[in-house]
Amino acid sequence: MASTSNKDIVTEILPFIRIYKDGTVERLIESPFVPPSPYNNHHPETGVPVTSKDISISLQPLIGARLFLPLLPTNTNNNNKLPILVYFHGGGFCFESAFSADHHQFLNSLVSEAKIIAVSVEYRLAPEHHLPIAYEDCWTALQWVVSLSTNDHHGTSEEPWLTDYGDFERVFLGGDSAGANIVHNIAMRIGKEGLCNGMKAVSGAFLTHPYFWGSSEEDGDNGEISLAHVIWNFVYPSAAGGVDNPMMNPVAAGSPSLAGIGCSRLLVSVAEKDFLRKRGIGYYEAVKESGWNGEIELVDVKGEDHAFQILHWNTQNSKNLIKRLAHFLQN
Repeated sequence: MASTSNKDIVTEILPFIRIYKDGTVERLIESPFVPPSPYNNHHPETGVPVTSKDISISLQPLIGARLFLPLLPTNTNNNNKLPILVYFHGGGFCFESAFSADHHQFLNSLVSEAKIIAVSVEYRLAPEHHLPIAYEDCWTALQWVVSLSTNDHHGTSEEPWLTDYGDFERVFLGGDSAGANIVHNIAMRIGKEGLCNGMKAVSGAFLTHPYFWGSSEEDGDNGEISLAHVIWNFVYPSAAGGVDNPMMNPVAAGSPSLAGIGCSRLLVSVAEKDFLRKRGIGYYEAVKESGWNGEIELVDVKGEDHAFQILHWNTQNSKNLIKRLAHFLQN
């Protein structure tokens, strides 16, 4: 006999998330949260220690971030400042966190390898906060980072790790899965609106296993729709055009021209076994054909699946991809 308690399940998208009648949201597979590493956390391969801390970017709305800083001799020399990476985590817009163990470890490795400062943004998640809230939070976070290059701090206090050690002439965006989708949409908005302090573009952006989709033969037979389609409808139920909204399907008819992407360099990474691979390659090809005036490259990793560098950060393929991303950020 079916239960009538407030713990009845209202919505369930397995294996990711479950919502109960009383409003409780149960995230089923996300990585456990871990604290920052305030002490020297030596990377076993590079030997470069990384320290991290959590900060508040905004209190209204509440937007946080985890900052990562490599401890290098250059940190004490203002003539050798470090590139800044603003990073958006994956998780289908509805789970995972800047404070998750898997993303924390990935960024520890990337920061140590690339010798950069990273700002991993803790944006608000659906279903408590449906899209476009995550996009707005990430835009606010990026604007805050850029504002630190002057005395205009958008009503927040100065952050010394960025102001003392960060090179605001070399600001990058990066993200995995849903975070890579955010990277694209933020880069498009930069191209349209610019950033505070008159910045017209960021130096570059990388998208690993980007979460793009659209109505196509990739959905199932007999009217069935894919998991990627289901999740998008769940996290952005008001999206005009549904899964063919330009924020999810950048190549849909009527979407803004990809020539407007607001950076000079792009790296798109896909994985052989990832069901999103075709969409990622299609995005790469569309940008190349758009007339965008920048450099773009594609990294296609054989034998791997979606977000392998996050979920299995210590494998050889993950280490190779992290080195490739580090090279992109260093040049």
